[in-house]
Amino acid sequence: MVLVTGGTGLVGAHLLIHLLEKGENVRAIYRNLDSTKKTKALFSLYQKNGLYDSIQWVQGDVLDIPTLENAFQEINQVYHCAAMISFDPKEEALVRKTNIEGTANIVNFCLANNVKKLCHVSSIAALGDLPEHESIITEETEWNPEKPHSDYAISKYGAEMEIWRALQEGLEVVIVNPGVIIGPGFWDQGSGELFTRVKNGLSFYTNGLTGFVAVSDVVDVMYQLMKSSIHGERFTLISENIVFKDLLFSIADALKVKRPKYHATPFIMNALSNLDWVSSNIFGQKRQLSKASARSSYTTDLYSNEKIKNALNIKFEDVHNYIKEITNL
Repeated sequence: MVLVTGGTGLVGAHLLIHLLEKGENVRAIYRNLDSTKKTKALFSLYQKNGLYDSIQWVQGDVLDIPTLENAFQEINQVYHCAAMISFDPKEEALVRKTNIEGTANIVNFCLANNVKKLCHVSSIAALGDLPEHESIITEETEWNPEKPHSDYAISKYGAEMEIWRALQEGLEVVIVNPGVIIGPGFWDQGSGELFTRVKNGLSFYTNGLTGFVAVSDVVDVMYQLMKSSIHGERFTLISENIVFKDLLFSIADALKVKRPKYHATPFIMNALSNLDWVSSNIFGQKRQLSKASARSSYTTDLYSNEKIKNALNIKFEDVHNYIKEITNL
């Protein structure tokens, strides 16, 4: 049987559909019944309602060790998708605890229960930092602790250290490092917020650059890696490197709304981040634009997907076309 953590998130929910379509027996962890509603709605969106009832749900939490005891019974493969994504400095401790300690718990249960293979969903945020003489980030680019990193990036890097510990202790592991994941059904979180903001009349764009990938490609690669003999490796998953401006314009065109009109320079983004900090401290609201988020909006990082393309001979879906597809679901 296969265990999926984070089955109520974008990647985990799409992975559940993919695994069930492949005929796998699947168990998924959920924290509370409300959290499963989006997953069920996603199955309905894809007209896969009949498959949903095949999931064996187990209530649990990656930070609650007693609940994991039941979840790991008779499990031979684990897809660890659960993570906390936040760039609010006030949530730093919880982000690190969830992503690092939670991953350590999953690793420990895999080792204790003789799980055959573990696939961990990391992020391009956990990849290395380019030295001056290089121009593209690969799986071999070294992490530089002296460079600025978001709390989220640090937590995902720390989680990877737990995965490599598992490898040293005899567990077969693979790590995927997706770029910004585009997919339907979760419009109030992650990349889904980009669609919601554009739909509601987002006025600003930036000229930052990063890697993007369709969620369908992410789950397909994860499944192929787990079925292969490949282990002890990590793979960058991006379809292409895209300028934020172009991505936002594609979203606007697909939604048939106005494109963002104004270029937000690094100076403007930092000023908005400072105003957000003031507002957060005065009104006690959650940060909407942290320093790390502002910085990433104008950073121009290029990522290579050559390793996974060579390993699995995969052809990634064009992100701009995928945006059109999911807005028409």
